[in-house]
Amino acid sequence: MTKGSTRLEDLAELAGVSISTVSRALNDSPSVNAKTKQKIWQLARENDYPFRRYMPAGPIGADATIAIVVPHPQGRDMKLSDPFFLELFAGVAEAARERGCDVLVSHVAPNDYEDLTVIMKTSRADGVIFLGQSSLHHAFNRLAETEMSFVVWGAQLPQQSYCSVGSDNLLGGQRATLHLARLGRKRIVFLGDSEAPEVMQRLRGYRHGLDVMGMAQDPDLIVPAHFELESAEASVDALLASGTPFDGIVAASDMIALGAIRALGRAGLRVPQDVSVVGYDDVPFARYSSPALTTISQDTAHAGRLLVSKLLNANGRQEIRSERVPTNLIVRGSCGG
Repeated sequence: MTKGSTRLEDLAELAGVSISTVSRALNDSPSVNAKTKQKIWQLARENDYPFRRYMPAGPIGADATIAIVVPHPQGRDMKLSDPFFLELFAGVAEAARERGCDVLVSHVAPNDYEDLTVIMKTSRADGVIFLGQSSLHHAFNRLAETEMSFVVWGAQLPQQSYCSVGSDNLLGGQRATLHLARLGRKRIVFLGDSEAPEVMQRLRGYRHGLDVMGMAQDPDLIVPAHFELESAEASVDALLASGTPFDGIVAASDMIALGAIRALGRAGLRVPQDVSVVGYDDVPFARYSSPALTTISQDTAHAGRLLVSKLLNANGRQEIRSERVPTNLIVRGSCGG
């Protein structure tokens, strides 16, 4: 059969199932098991079957459908309720609506290359946006050898073959550190999980900022913390219990920064009088915390437009370059200046 001429009958013959089973599988019916669905979706893609013509039509019909997939967390716990995820998702959704596209959020959280392959081969969407790299950098490189209709939100890493959009983490970490140093802070903590690619770059920026100011780098001031309030609180509690002196914190996210502020308050320390704190993300509630949080902003609306436009352009099979979103220092009360 020729590309574009595939019929339901052809898919049924290739899959060794009935036409009605193919029809139900393409409509994601729960009466068809997952293995059979994956097989049929893969055959449909390989033979250029027009998915969208067969899918149930929406109220007005979309020009394309974009799937959002969140890899298994590493560093940032990308739950749907995560404030930064919500901001980034809103940026993607608004950009998709401007382009006449529907957006769906997948329940799948890929862990490895095989998971990524299944997602791409069986997705009924026109393209996939992965919100986060986790530990999948090398897997994404492999996937890019055969697939182009995906874009990743995350860091730009060495020998990268796929398209990613992310903030300028190196400059962001440096700006936060320089701001505290110029306020006279002498013992600045970096608080975050440096196993995550983006946080690793923010840590490099922190170190570069110390070098620029001629300040010594103390490994005791690099403190791991996951992207959640409780983890940050526990990390700061442990740091205080150790007796390690510090007067500033560069946090890898606003959630981490707010957890740090809570722990400092419980210990009787004042922010910013005793310890200045800078976050990262500029999520909406950062400006309403007490004190309001100084932070590094990421333009999620701009990021959403870049992710969507690069994904839609990727369907043209041309090489799409990665791009960084600018970061800005937003000064509020948690630094005292």
